[in-house]
Amino acid sequence: MESQNISPETTSPHTQGIRITKKQSKWLTVVGGVFSAAVIGSALFVSASSAESGSGLRSSMTIVAPAAAGGGWDTVAREMQQAQRANGIVNNTQVVNMPGAAGTIALENLGVLAGEPNHLMVGGTGQLAGYLQYGSKTTYDDVTPLAVTVEEYDVIVVPADSPYNSLDELVTAWKQDPSSVAWTGGGAFDQLVVADLALSSGLDVDDMVYVNSDGGGEATQAMINGTAQASASGYPDTIDQIEAGRLKALALVAEEPVEGIDIPTTVEQGHDVTLANWRILLAPGKLSDEEKSELESIVVETVETPEWQAAIENYHWNENVITGDELKSFLQEETEKISDLQEELGL
Repeated sequence: MESQNISPETTSPHTQGIRITKKQSKWLTVVGGVFSAAVIGSALFVSASSAESGSGLRSSMTIVAPAAAGGGWDTVAREMQQAQRANGIVNNTQVVNMPGAAGTIALENLGVLAGEPNHLMVGGTGQLAGYLQYGSKTTYDDVTPLAVTVEEYDVIVVPADSPYNSLDELVTAWKQDPSSVAWTGGGAFDQLVVADLALSSGLDVDDMVYVNSDGGGEATQAMINGTAQASASGYPDTIDQIEAGRLKALALVAEEPVEGIDIPTTVEQGHDVTLANWRILLAPGKLSDEEKSELESIVVETVETPEWQAAIENYHWNENVITGDELKSFLQEETEKISDLQEELGL
């Protein structure tokens, strides 16, 4: 069995333009979690049964992608699976898709698996924002963060025929008449980027017009048909449209210039907007020091493989491996930053 796709009838409220209350979100998480736990248990049984060589944690591993196949989290999980298989890092690695509620259904299931080390889950900025917003009973404090591996940068884009040719021109028009610039983006993280840009520009986020889109493709279509005038979207999701001349890139949301990306950064243009869409690997809680150390080694070995390095280049990721005490400090800082943005947005 290569992978399983678990699809309880839940969606990320931001990506679907649906506002779900915290009470409703908790109910959805519980219902989805009961269903998902049964399926992941089945996947683990098959994985363990088929692993006849190897020992311990390197015998079998299940990587959970907290979204449907094809998205960013799923891509990280499957590239990690392929790298581990190609290099014999883990004898039998499987991927299970567990979408729903901004990644919080998968997170709550990981919390249930406390003490069981043969599991990894891909998480990141959007999932952290999700559990903060919807009051998930399981947070990153309840599981075992192992390592941030890569990060994706957002890019500020406008339609090719837009009158704005720089970030300053766009922000100036936005400040003069906030209602004249409707924004969009591919998900919850992108909305946070737009909010951060508004705050750094001195705009009241209550005046911000933001149109929810389900992924980068829908965000691009919203600009092409005139529903939105600007977008914050993941660079990997928009590079094809930029190169095809359908979109103009005004700024890369990054602290420093990125090699191979010829787009001026937000910081270079005077805006302290640096939110990155990082990807993290997590394990269940209540693991022994030995188990945690071995899992960290597995992740580090994986990201050092030629296959993983090829994926970084292919998907335009930025490698940024963070582990240990540095990871703990990083997560604290990111939690505070996202909480402050959500408070400004009234979420």
